[in-house]
Amino acid sequence: MRAADEALIVIDVQNDFCPNGALAVAEGDAIIPQINALMADFACVVLTQDWHPADHSSFADMHAGAEAFGLIEMPYGPQVLWPRHCVQGSAGAAFHPDLQTDPAQLTLRKGFRSGIDSYSAFFENDHKTPTGLEGYLRARGIDKLTLVGLATDFCVAYSALDAAALGFDVTVLASACRAIDLNGSLAARKQACLEAGVNWIE
Repeated sequence: MRAADEALIVIDVQNDFCPNGALAVAEGDAIIPQINALMADFACVVLTQDWHPADHSSFADMHAGAEAFGLIEMPYGPQVLWPRHCVQGSAGAAFHPDLQTDPAQLTLRKGFRSGIDSYSAFFENDHKTPTGLEGYLRARGIDKLTLVGLATDFCVAYSALDAAALGFDVTVLASACRAIDLNGSLAARKQACLEAGVNWIE
């Protein structure tokens, strides 16, 4: 068992991010056995869940003539437009049925504000609006985090970067993650994480 000041943060292992999902990550379900096994080693396990309203501004079909994976400018900066995914209450938003959810003490839902996306488990994409995860971890005396899940180059990496900026000791266990790799995003986010002091373990 890991020390009491360590937590496992499992990012967005949901049906829509797994094969046959609306925003499927290649081999997204292949990481689930490793994640399930890891849970037994941590006294604190947190699951995050993408949880978008049907009119979410990051959906390409909310913008006339826009294409999925294109970029638009939002008040908080550039925003990738995504296929409709993880709509609140939908089967796609549910955790993958093979993922063990009972060991988790907290499920944190993000992306529920229609006007702003939320990749990170710690902040909305404006990098200012907190999700509350930092306070939860601090209250439990946790300062070391291991991140796993989907997708490596978006929600995992953004969570790792924010956690590092907040002063947590952060490890990304890449073997228990899978990436979208949109226009070289995986290499770019990995480099950003390394420069931020994140421990990146392949």
